[in-house]
Amino acid sequence: PGVTLPIVPTSPPDPSSSTDTTGESRTGRPARFDVVGIGNALVDVIAHARDDFLSQHELVKGSMTLIETERAVELYSALTGAVEMSGGSAANTVVGVASFGGTAAYIGKVDDDDLGQVFGHDMRAVGVGFVGGGNAQEIPTGRCIIVVTPDAERTMNTYLGVSSTLSVADLDESVIADGQVRYMEGYLLDRDDAKAAFRRAAEVAHDNGRTVSLTLSDSFCVDRHREDFRGLVHDRVDLLFGNEDELLSLYELESFDDAVAALRAECSLAAITRGSHGCVIITGDELLTVPAVPVDRVVDTTGAGDLFAAGFMHGFTNGADLAECGRLGSVAAAEVISHVGPRPLVELRTLRGDV
Repeated sequence: PGVTLPIVPTSPPDPSSSTDTTGESRTGRPARFDVVGIGNALVDVIAHARDDFLSQHELVKGSMTLIETERAVELYSALTGAVEMSGGSAANTVVGVASFGGTAAYIGKVDDDDLGQVFGHDMRAVGVGFVGGGNAQEIPTGRCIIVVTPDAERTMNTYLGVSSTLSVADLDESVIADGQVRYMEGYLLDRDDAKAAFRRAAEVAHDNGRTVSLTLSDSFCVDRHREDFRGLVHDRVDLLFGNEDELLSLYELESFDDAVAALRAECSLAAITRGSHGCVIITGDELLTVPAVPVDRVVDTTGAGDLFAAGFMHGFTNGADLAECGRLGSVAAAEVISHVGPRPLVELRTLRGDV
């Protein structure tokens, strides 16, 4: 069986720090959480290796590849000096929200095995409420094997395990209704049941006057499910996150400016990262460019997009203007790329300045 762990939220946000449109829904009910994330609950296995390791094991540099059990065992056995920590894209983001001092909850599916228990413990330890889903049917907790090459590029091989069986039945709709922003990772679109869960969660969020957010996650994922992504962005998403490559893939265009124009016609608000060039925030009538926060040395880009989204949504749910939201995203991304691992090593609230 799976394990459902209790929600243990951090202290509620100060109502005086939020605008009327973020802290309270159109139904008039205050939000318990700034952000409710839904995603693949995984344990990250991170190791450094040379580029020839990628060639030897036929890995595509910078990609995210879904793998089965046998391949996961093969790659895990070939790595040395790996570090294991709870991960998953949306999970990293809500941990970042909590690190900024916000309130967050997470819905993801784990097994009642050692890794599943570790995952739940790690989330609760940082103040994130965790809903572990329904019965796991004896499928192991998922894990993501991340190979970091000397240029700090990460290549991910993901065994989804039980996380891939997330369905509508696993959603805690009361939690979704109580989040100012419902945030979901694009990786979940690899499974039909998860697509249905996304649509149902969006419906619940909108019925309660909440904001629906999606991250594109990976250009290879967008390539596989472009039609689904386009439909969601057009019909259900209020706030979109992605990077330049993902946006170009979404619209099958080579020009960033053309892709931005296409996106503006379909989504009311988006934040698109461009590496060292910072980010572009896109609305229906303006474009804002926010510079990246410089770092002395880029060590590992794993989690950069996840933490950017955390900083942006922390500002968004606390009434900050869009430029400040982008700055907070850049602050969080700069912290996480300066060390190995997809989660901050310091409390992000100590880096944020005044919101």
